[in-house]
Amino acid sequence: MKPSVGLIGLGLMGHPMGMNLLKAGFPLTVWNRTISRADEHVAAGAKLGQSPQDVAAHADFLITMVSDPLALEEVLWGASGALEALKSGAIYMDNSTVSPQLARKVAAACTKQGVRFLDAPVTGGDWGAKKGELLFMIGGDAQTVKDAEPVLRVLGKKWFHLGPNGAGQTVKLAMNAILALEVEALAEALSLVTAAGLEGARLVEVLQSSMGRSPLLDIKSQNMLQGDYKPSFPLRLMLKDLGLALELAKQVGTTMPATGAAHDTYAQVKNMAREDLDYSAVMKFWG
Repeated sequence: MKPSVGLIGLGLMGHPMGMNLLKAGFPLTVWNRTISRADEHVAAGAKLGQSPQDVAAHADFLITMVSDPLALEEVLWGASGALEALKSGAIYMDNSTVSPQLARKVAAACTKQGVRFLDAPVTGGDWGAKKGELLFMIGGDAQTVKDAEPVLRVLGKKWFHLGPNGAGQTVKLAMNAILALEVEALAEALSLVTAAGLEGARLVEVLQSSMGRSPLLDIKSQNMLQGDYKPSFPLRLMLKDLGLALELAKQVGTTMPATGAAHDTYAQVKNMAREDLDYSAVMKFWG
């Protein structure tokens, strides 16, 4: 018998994750701040929770997928928060990207209630969420990871157990710093080529046949060449993650000068934007 799953957060990533859980036959209860986001899930057989607390009370396995640390703290500890309603023995997996410090705070609170916690941020974009091909970076107990595998197999294609609670968030922030820097480097290079009077597509053509090629740049180069910045991973969230990475660097006593410069560039583009854009829209910094 499949465990009952609760899912809090039905945004760009959480929405398709919920649909995949339903298709796999998991009993599902959902909640989202904007209730209409749950309409498709309810039509497919999910129950609509009345609050985060209500979702947690009905879940053997709780998942949160929210935008930032403040949103996570609100759904866990705010009015009708989920944390106090979690059952002893339940598994709680947070797929949001937050700070390692917050992940360890959640883990400590869960331990007091006999709840097993995994910080398990993901990568793969909304297309990975739709296909059930997300990659999970997990911090927590090895046995809990093993017990979570039936759910992980539905949502993802691969997962890495990286260490104790907080390890998943640490690796996710480091990885997103690399992704942000790759995309900004491509934007700079395209600006250089086009300013010199050449077509940006020629640079991309060479790049895709070189050691510099990556699946990320294959995809994001097309966004930049076409000026199509419909969000797959919103710039506002990448900016948030860069800020979290820089905060972590201060805490552990290292420096990230390139990440700091990228944070400033992404921040300028976000401040100019009037709409929600993909982070490849950093290209807009150059016009």
